[in-house]
Amino acid sequence: MNSKKVSLKITPDASLRVNSARLLANRTMIADKPIVVLGNDREPQELSSPVVPDARSCFGPRAACLADDGRLIVSDTGHHRLLGWNSLPLLDRQAADWIFGQQFGCEGRNGNSTTSATTLNVPTGICILGSGTSSNGLAVADAWNHRILIWHKIPEHSNVAADVVLGQKDFSGSQANHGKDSPDKDTLHWPYGVYSHGNKLFVADTGNRRVLIWNQIPQSNGEGADLVIGQTTFTNRDENAGADPSAMSMRWPHGMTFWRGYFCVSDAGNNRILLWSGLPTSNGAPSDLVLGQADPTLVDHNQSLYWPRDSTLNMPYGLTARGDWLIVADTANSRLLGFHAADINSKEASALVGQTDFHEKGDNRWQSPKQDSFCWPYGASCNELSDILAVADSGNNRVSIWKFSHD
Repeated sequence: MNSKKVSLKITPDASLRVNSARLLANRTMIADKPIVVLGNDREPQELSSPVVPDARSCFGPRAACLADDGRLIVSDTGHHRLLGWNSLPLLDRQAADWIFGQQFGCEGRNGNSTTSATTLNVPTGICILGSGTSSNGLAVADAWNHRILIWHKIPEHSNVAADVVLGQKDFSGSQANHGKDSPDKDTLHWPYGVYSHGNKLFVADTGNRRVLIWNQIPQSNGEGADLVIGQTTFTNRDENAGADPSAMSMRWPHGMTFWRGYFCVSDAGNNRILLWSGLPTSNGAPSDLVLGQADPTLVDHNQSLYWPRDSTLNMPYGLTARGDWLIVADTANSRLLGFHAADINSKEASALVGQTDFHEKGDNRWQSPKQDSFCWPYGASCNELSDILAVADSGNNRVSIWKFSHD
């Protein structure tokens, strides 16, 4: 594999702060505290404690997905399982209704067994297939089994076997790129993100530094993708397509969403969000806009500054959208950023959650966890019908559920 190294630099004076960036958010996006916290306490009394894999706990959750009818599915990544609530949880630390990948009280890669239609190995992204009354299916990125699992109907009971697998020829397969050096349209390597829009399926094939697009939700095992972006062909997997960073290349794609006519991808390894005006229609199509960097050739985290600001990103993983808002889990800055439609030209976020101002970046604000703080948030999901946001607060071993503001 030929791969050009990306050079990163940081401004040497760590005390440097840019006065224009020391701003408070000027728009309110969500309420000032979550309505429900799952998996851990709002303000834990102990800095760390053993995480028992029961029906109430989470260990490093990477995604929380909300269905239109209020159902919640969480990737409890460290326990190699999914947790499901058949209606929106109303109480802190409410027990899950069902589990997938384990029995309650157990943990281990693939349930300490062989890979099958009911096992997981580092599950990450989750998405609902369809929308509104037609939102019946579910897809999960089973990252370290190098596959996507699809259910035609969202499970309501424990360990319902998946119906379709992508990235492998059958449910017993678990090798990256089918064990070959090069990828193809039907292979995956560490797929961390999955997203659906209309009848299309999108997979952030992270280890292959690309996003794959299926024009229809696959119905058969091992179906190949129809389109690739981030690479110009299905058989390349080099960082930034083997060249300098550009408007088409990727280094560590993860989250995806549609927002105000833009298809958006969080390119975490290049510390940016790529936006295409409409759906890409050709392999290797370049993006039209980038957030987090001054131009598409730059990749340094926080734009080479030690302190972040309203226009910088540090390993952004999660993306979701609601109306005029693009919501970014700016993971390594331990914060959520809200880009409003009015911010599109300035490329500056106008809403902030988890930090006191745009210059701050510490995990839990360098304190013990608070109900309104984050430690490496990885995933975010909106439910516009019930006006709520779920955040997978991975470093705090919890999922927080917030109410949107109408400001």
